[in-house]
Amino acid sequence: MSNRESMEFDVVIVGAGPAGLAAACRLRQLSQDISVCVVEKGSEVGAHILSGAIFEPTALNELFPDWAANGAPLNTPVAGDEIYVLRNETSGLRVPGFMVPSTMHNEGNYIISLGNLCRWLGQQAEALGAEIYPGFAASEVLFHEDGRVKGIATGDAGIGADGEQKDSYTPGMELHAKYTLFAEGCRGHLGKQLISRFGLDAGRDPQHYGLGIKELWEIDPAKHRPGLVMHTAGWPLEQSGAHGGSFLYHLEGNLVSIGLITDLGYSNPSISPFEEFQRYKQHPLVKQYLEGGKRVAYGARAIAKGGIQSLPKMSFPGGLLIGCDAGTLNFAKIKGSHTAMKSGMVAAESVHKAIAESGHEGEEISGFTDAFLGSWAGKELHTQRNFGPAQHKFGNILGSAYAFVDINIFKGKLPWTFSDSTPDHAQLKPSAQCRQISYPKPDGVLSFDRLSSVYLSNTNHEEDQPCHLRLKDPGVPIRHNLPLYDEPAQRYCPAGVYEVVAEADGSKRFQINAQNCVHCKTCDIKDPTQNIVWVTPEGTGGPNYPNM
Repeated sequence: MSNRESMEFDVVIVGAGPAGLAAACRLRQLSQDISVCVVEKGSEVGAHILSGAIFEPTALNELFPDWAANGAPLNTPVAGDEIYVLRNETSGLRVPGFMVPSTMHNEGNYIISLGNLCRWLGQQAEALGAEIYPGFAASEVLFHEDGRVKGIATGDAGIGADGEQKDSYTPGMELHAKYTLFAEGCRGHLGKQLISRFGLDAGRDPQHYGLGIKELWEIDPAKHRPGLVMHTAGWPLEQSGAHGGSFLYHLEGNLVSIGLITDLGYSNPSISPFEEFQRYKQHPLVKQYLEGGKRVAYGARAIAKGGIQSLPKMSFPGGLLIGCDAGTLNFAKIKGSHTAMKSGMVAAESVHKAIAESGHEGEEISGFTDAFLGSWAGKELHTQRNFGPAQHKFGNILGSAYAFVDINIFKGKLPWTFSDSTPDHAQLKPSAQCRQISYPKPDGVLSFDRLSSVYLSNTNHEEDQPCHLRLKDPGVPIRHNLPLYDEPAQRYCPAGVYEVVAEADGSKRFQINAQNCVHCKTCDIKDPTQNIVWVTPEGTGGPNYPNM
């Protein structure tokens, strides 16, 4: 039996992102008698938060109507939208506004740092009486004997790489709750276990993902246009046979956030999303803003983009899946914060009703999924359900043309729903069947290498601990992935975690540099054999993102 100490709460929330913090705030707004605990693996609230981000304030308006007076960091209203199709490395065609799907118009939205908004939401949650514990990674789901979720356990600290207890050993803590809300973000490792254990994805499409790689730049004030939103599609990804698109947003303080989202359904194993991003920055439309500027931050994170077709059942005995742990992002808008927050608010209302009005403790809140789907967020996902699959089916350009007809003209009421039934990891073709891609070397001015990039993410892990990137079969990379796919992990990882090292005797060794991991989850998603399993490292480990 465990020697861990335990604490009791009415509700435990795993993850201090938009969904988890919105749930905590709403629960305490509804009742000061319901005790709420939030655990966050990052060293502080916001440390692991990475997003573009264009923020639609719909959910925030509901949660805190007086957010502006209370200092919410929504400082830069969108002042203009520009969308380009990049035809090659030098030219681009601007798309007229009337031809753009209505979901891509951003009037009334704000360019923000989502990390800073989460820091503000954390302050509101604590002011309302929720307890927030950063630096504690939820590593295990606890169950009652009858199978209901009982809560979570935080990871032990002070375990050496050899699995033995060090002098600094501290056992994890058990947090028990009437209901546990899982808000870990995209590809949450506990959420993944719960989906499997309870069969929550039965009858659904597999979840689909993109990898977002982002940098923050301080640029020449003469080039800064606060509130400008620029999106592109086409080059460079289209040239490589991948899908996705880019963003460049002008925030306050001469800052721009720039990024590339690569759809992880690509088939050529020689594609490197990181290198594609470095190429993208060399395009004249982008370069004009960055030249003379300085890169100040870097990060990467996967996004769940399957939409309503991939949305699992969100309830199970003793808990709920919310936000990107379930996959509530609206890919047609390239936005997920507002829908994640709404899922947390609906969860709070459902849990409050179960505890305060019905006196339930752990019985499944079976109506939660329908309650979310009946909210404006669920209706939004339904209206725009075919955008992502159309991109896969027809490509970026024709897919966007279809979306224009579906969303702008028919308002999502066409009587069909596209399916996308092949998981991303199963899309890779053998290297021998694909064109090999050679990427230019970084120039150290606009394009950079992985290690200097990871340095800017402030990533750090306790070195002497068990590797949190686990191989089900350690022999698979060299025996299977290297000969068939030239080991794609060394290219899809945006942080230089995976290497194939040549030994003196000519043999090859698969090396995992877990220290570099920015917790993007791409390896857990894209590994063709699903051999890599991401689990939580010691609490506080990982990136420490400022203003991201």
